[in-house]
Formats: sequence, C-alpha cells, structure tokens
Amino acid sequence: MKRTFLRTNAFMLVLALALCLVSAIGAFFVQNDGGHVTTKDMEWETSSGETLSALLFKPDTATADSKAPAVVVSHGWWNNREMQDAVYVELARRGFVVVSVDLYGHGNSGPLDQKDIPVNGTGMYDAVKLVAQLPYVDVDSIGVEGHSNGARAANYSVIADNAADTQLISSVLLVDNEAFYAQEDGSYYNLYGSRDVGLVADQYDEFFFRSYDANGVAITKPRDFVTTPNAQSFLNFGQDPSSLTEKRVAGEFYSDTIDGTDASRVLYTPAQTHPWGPFSKQTVADTVAYFEKTLGSPNPVAADSQVWQWKEAFNALGLVGFGIFLVAFAKALLSTRAFAGLRRTEQAPLEGRNRAGLAWFWGGLIVSAIVSGVSYILLAQNAPIGALSFNSVPSAFPQGAVFFIALWAAINGVVTLLIAAISYLAYGRRTGVDLRATGLLPGWKKFFQGIGLGAVVVVAAFAIVAVVDYFFKTDFRIWVLAVKWFTPDKIWWSFLYLPFFLVYFVSNSIAINVFSRFTIRGKEWVNTAILALFNALAPLVLVVVQYTTFFVTGELVPGFPGINSIWLFPVIVILAVAAVVSRKIYRATNNPYIGGFIMAATVALVSVSNTLTVTG
Repeated sequence: MKRTFLRTNAFMLVLALALCLVSAIGAFFVQNDGGHVTTKDMEWETSSGETLSALLFKPDTATADSKAPAVVVSHGWWNNREMQDAVYVELARRGFVVVSVDLYGHGNSGPLDQKDIPVNGTGMYDAVKLVAQLPYVDVDSIGVEGHSNGARAANYSVIADNAADTQLISSVLLVDNEAFYAQEDGSYYNLYGSRDVGLVADQYDEFFFRSYDANGVAITKPRDFVTTPNAQSFLNFGQDPSSLTEKRVAGEFYSDTIDGTDASRVLYTPAQTHPWGPFSKQTVADTVAYFEKTLGSPNPVAADSQVWQWKEAFNALGLVGFGIFLVAFAKALLSTRAFAGLRRTEQAPLEGRNRAGLAWFWGGLIVSAIVSGVSYILLAQNAPIGALSFNSVPSAFPQGAVFFIALWAAINGVVTLLIAAISYLAYGRRTGVDLRATGLLPGWKKFFQGIGLGAVVVVAAFAIVAVVDYFFKTDFRIWVLAVKWFTPDKIWWSFLYLPFFLVYFVSNSIAINVFSRFTIRGKEWVNTAILALFNALAPLVLVVVQYTTFFVTGELVPGFPGINSIWLFPVIVILAVAAVVSRKIYRATNNPYIGGFIMAATVALVSVSNTLTVTG
C-alpha cells in the first residue's frame, strides 16, 4: 500500500510542498543563526533620488550600549543581494551588522541609467550612509565588501567617501575586481588613504588581473598577478613599483602609517574562477579573517568554521521542490472540472524504432547540438549583439543578458522545428505518425485550455516563492541558479522576453514528445534521459572546453568571452530539466504545449528577476 502511494501524483505534490517548507525553515534558521540574528528587508529612497533595496542582518549582541562593527556587502553585475549569502551569514553570526544591497538596477532596487553607474557606489555608499545612522553600529568600524562589480561599487564608494566631509569607510575588501592602482597620467597612487584594504585576485579570473602591453595584448596571466607592478604597488600603498626592491607576496598583511594612522594591505590569490568567489569556502574564510583583523569581531569564530553551506543545501532542496511542483500541480489540476478535459484518457503503447527511425533520431539530436553550440559562439562574437547584451547602446530590451540568452533560445527553437518537420516529412509520415493523435493538433479549445492550466501552475509556483520570501526571507537557489521573489515590474519585463522563450521551449517540447518519444531498450526513461542530455549537451561541451583550456593554458578560448561561458551555467540545468518536465506533463495530457508554456514562463520570470535592468 505504501509503495503504491509513493508512486502517486498526490505523494509527489506533498513531497514538493514539504521540500519547499523544509527549505524555507532550514535556510531561515541558518541565516538567522538559530534566532540570534534578525533579518529585515529594507527599501528606501536614497539621497541619490533612487530606490535602494537591501537585507539588514542585526545580531542580538548589537545594541546602542554595545555598538557593533558593520559591513556593507554587494553582489556582481547581473546578480542580486542574495548572491552574498555566504558572506552575510558568516559575518552576522560573528557579531557584525551586515547590509547586503541590491545595486541600482539589480534585484528589487530601482532601474539603472548607464550614466549613474558611479553615483554613490551604484547604491553601496548610500547604504553606508544609512548604516552610519543606525544606533547600534560603531561608526568608526564600517567596512565595504563587494564581488566583481560589487568591488567596483566599493571603489566608487571610496571615491564618494573621500569627497565627503566625514569619512565613514575604514576597511575595504575587493573580491574579483581590480583595485585602483594608477591615475589617468599613469602615475601610481594610493586612492584608499589610511583605510585597510584587501584584494582577492583569482588565479583563474575570466576578466581581471592581467597586465597588457602598449597594444592591449595580455602579457601576464591572472595566476601571475602577484608578480605584476599593479599588485606590488597595491601592497606598497601606491608606491611606484619600479623604485621597490622588496617583492611582497600574497596572503601576508603589510602595514604602514598613512596620515598618522596605521593601515594595512593584503592580497589573496585563490586558485578558483571568477564566479566561484561567492560560493568559495576559501574566499569566505579570507573575508571573515580580514574583517575580524581590520574591524574586530564581537564574537570571534575560526574562519574555517562555516555554516553557510547548510543554507545552500536547504536552498537547493527548495529548488528541487519547486521543479517537482511544476509537474505535480499541473497533473493535479487535471482532476478539477476546469481542466479535466485535458487529461489523457488512454496510454498508447510505445515501441522501439527501427534502424531508419533511430538514424533520424540520433541525426536530429547531433545536428541540433552542433547548431546550438555554433550559434552561441557566433552570437557571442557578434559586435551589435554584444552591444545590446551589455546595454551599451539604446535598446528596447533593458535586460541585455536576458535578451542574449532569449535570442539564442529562439534561434534554436526555429532550428528544432525545421529538423522536426524534415524528420516527419522524410520518415514519420511514411511510418504512420498521426499529428492529431500525438497532440500536435489538439484543437483550439484544448490548446487555450492548456495555456490556461500552464498559467495557473506558474502563478501557484511563484506564489510559494512569495510566501517563503514574506515569512522567511529566503528563496530557492544553488550557486548561479536562483528562483526568487521579485517586484511587480519584473512581470511586465518578463512579457518582453516571453515570446523568445516560447519559441524555444514549445518547439523543444513538440520535438521531444511528438516526434522523439519511443522506447530505447524497451524503456521510455532511457529515451527521456538521452533527450535531457542532448538538450544541455552544447552548453555543457562549451563550458568544459572553455575551462579545460583556461586551467591548462591560463587563458580562455580565443573568441569565446568569459561572461558568455558563465551565462551557460544555469542554462545547462534548465535545459536538462525542461526535457523531463515537458515529457511528464505530456504523458498526462497528450498536449506538448502545456509543458513548453510552463517552462517558458518560468524561465522568463527567473531570468528577469536575477539580472540588471538598464533604462537609459
């Protein structure tokens, strides 16, 4: 009896909801240090005239009578405040007040105009000014930390702080972006004055920590950064490296007296890639140790004693539950009066294909994978597309990164339909494939009824995300793949990209279910697994080739920009999952459009809520 129930859709629906609940509760308790840290979701109009969103973490040891040091932390470009969760969890449990901001244009903060990127640290310095007013913060012990463009925001914040009547920032940690070494005339200088400054320079950073000759050709690799003039000048407080005799090394704190104040410099060079920074135990340990040394920790804990991984594990459970819910709730709706007409009334027996059929199957998969990989590289090398992707030219698409992925998806959707059509005309029609029986032609009533069911599923799924955000201030994520709650404007932005994603995911569902569903070695799941693999094969191969080349040679594949390979990390998972989701829903409905719509709408919402919005 138990075994029978475990195979039912009711069990899968309960499991999905249970995973989401366990995820929320578990992540909440880790994030809040078992109740010793209070989390507040803040949004305010800053002195820059922009809307800034942030998460505030206040340890219970931080009071007006026992003021605590504070750190404002920030994510990189195309990310959001939750990407800093490893850092804010570990700092808050050590007694630091932490504010994790959505930089302007990101997450729940207001949209960004390109000309405003430097303004008050893209929002970071506006957060510093707010933190300095909190009654439980030690105003003489405020630090800033940022990853990638969050580090650039920290640099801009230092510039704003230098111009202020009263300096607020006393410690700076730049993670995976350059420090400011020289002025416009090329002379080395110390932008940071008497502040303590740390720099994390990855040995396999896709973007930074190279030296260039007069023609702009890289002459040193990131793993050699510590030997460069920039690194040596940084560690020597802005001195001209040509006049130095001592070669300073990574991992050691160097001190000097600047304007009568003791200051320190330190360089960390972990053997990791740029996007691994926010997810790195080593970098988190370095961050904790750095701020404990420069600001002092109210609750010292060994730097390598970390619990944020438990939060990530709970977050990942919720991500799995979210995916299961998409399928289980869609199938549950088939029992309601509104959608009962979509339920598949009988299961047609499946058989394996003959040799000719298998040749068309494998041939189509291989051609699709090749086109997918080649088209991605060509788009990455296209200058006009690149300008749109980076929002460096006026565009109707305010989220350039989403536009790039959506355009690539649509191109491959069209190719998928062409391959399916050729396969049908050359093979399927001769073997008796009935387009109406396979659900490709369900009739207008069932088509729109299916879209309605898909819309209900997507709304319900994100309602769970909203509830988790409201009560627990957590979301569902693993590294760069995140399902989070969003501000209402993201709904309208998603409609801008939804047509592109519909072309791909509907076409993919049609190809997978109408033209490629059969048994292999007598089992349908083998067929599904192969389709899931080939859905993600091109991105997977591109990533493997890129990073194998990088680790062996110290440089990326020529003509394949680092950001384009990073954008593929979540895509690999999404494309593999899409094959499974669309197949399971198709088996219950004989309708390929429902799963395609659900995936397209979900991906559109996930994409626009985890990126940068530029409106000018």
